[in-house]
Amino acid sequence: MIHFTAPNQPKIDDQKRGSIHRDTTPLLIVDFRRFRAGRIVHVIFRQLLTILFATFVIAGCYRVTDKIEPRLSYQVQDQHLAHLHTPFSSLNDEEKISDWGKELIIADAFLKDLDLYRAVSTYKRAEILIEASSLARKTQIQYGILLCYYLGKHYDDAVESVNKSHLANVDKSFPAYHDLLLILYECYHEMNCPEKEECIYELMQKDFPQTAEQLQISRALRAGDLDQISVINNDLEHPSYLDSLLAHYNLERKSVATAQTFNALLPGAGYLYLGQKKSALTAFLLNGLFIAAAYEFFHHNHVAAGIITTSFEAGWYFGGIYGAGEEAKYFNEKVYERNASRVLNEYNLFPVLMMLYAF
Repeated sequence: MIHFTAPNQPKIDDQKRGSIHRDTTPLLIVDFRRFRAGRIVHVIFRQLLTILFATFVIAGCYRVTDKIEPRLSYQVQDQHLAHLHTPFSSLNDEEKISDWGKELIIADAFLKDLDLYRAVSTYKRAEILIEASSLARKTQIQYGILLCYYLGKHYDDAVESVNKSHLANVDKSFPAYHDLLLILYECYHEMNCPEKEECIYELMQKDFPQTAEQLQISRALRAGDLDQISVINNDLEHPSYLDSLLAHYNLERKSVATAQTFNALLPGAGYLYLGQKKSALTAFLLNGLFIAAAYEFFHHNHVAAGIITTSFEAGWYFGGIYGAGEEAKYFNEKVYERNASRVLNEYNLFPVLMMLYAF
């Protein structure tokens, strides 16, 4: 009988076999755990990218509007009113020595100094003392009360004083009718009562068309309605003061879309475009810090910390884009206010500067 023997093979005893098994199993478990952890990180990272992309699309849809909202106002100066004359006749000798006449003279003096609180108090004393038969003088006193409230920018009180006095029933024969309409127009404008404002404007168009045209220009300028300003400018003789206003504004203004785009491409670049160097540096460093921190957390499998840091970064990033747009809009408003304020003052386009009479 022939016996075949297998080639010499290293014999592994049971002790060594068990050692190899024990050494291999932990490695397989560790590799499997690493595979699972890596897959989880990959899935989470992909979901985060999807969320960030969706947020970017939403943020891009909500653009900051280019429409400016300027704040233009005029603080009346006694120098402007000093050269204006009263629309009312002077008091006669008998009226001057009457109690109400004395109060009226004192009230007019307070009003000329723009001491409005004392003026309105004194006018009210004169209104109480005057006889009911002196209707013209009583209406004059009530107009003085209205003027005090208007110059003091107490627009609600001004309108209320008209409604409770004889001024509510006056017509074009009233000496200060032009200025009365101007005051009511401005009061309703400041009180945001467009229907009543338009009603007064129609009266102006009927009785004082030249002033109505000035009010139309004033309304467009104070609202910052660039389209309406361009339409009005087409009807003016060129070159006009509105040509200069539009040219200066278009030369100095900044694009809201450009500021947002720059900040989306590189955090801080939108602020740098607006000349805000400190804000640009702050935005760049903050975004860079959060991006670096999020990367390190994910790289070292600290998923929870990475998600939290990424959420903070998303807030800074998209907030920076929106903020750059708002700053561009604010910059444009200041540019417009500077140029429009000069035009409104130089050409007497504030309603108070259109007044024909004073005290």
